[in-house]
Amino acid sequence: MFKFVMICAVFGLAVANPPLPHAVGRSEDVNADVLSRSDDVRADGFDSSLHTSNGIEQAASGDVHGNIHGNFGWISPEGEHVEIKYVANENGYQPSGAWIPTPPPIPEAIARALEWLQSHPPAPEHPRHH
Repeated sequence: MFKFVMICAVFGLAVANPPLPHAVGRSEDVNADVLSRSDDVRADGFDSSLHTSNGIEQAASGDVHGNIHGNFGWISPEGEHVEIKYVANENGYQPSGAWIPTPPPIPEAIARALEWLQSHPPAPEHPRHH
């Protein structure tokens, strides 16, 4: 329940305090209008959504246990639509999407070395008696 209250508080502050003009990436963002907004807070969870005239979108739903599923997106300065989906639960915040950076693949030599180490564990150490 505490997670739910904190998320609602942060969301409320974000909506109540518009960004300063110098912090905005594009000049039309300053004059963006809210096209639709929906907030449904219930005893068993919540649903919220937001759509603005400059392409910002947000949707989330949560349950009484503090589990939240949602997504958000915007139009990048290059004109591409960026979308991130997420789950927030007892395992933490788990974002996913094509825009999330991923690590490079493990080089073949390193992968082989890791396999060898796993198949040849070190001999157990015997405690020394003094």
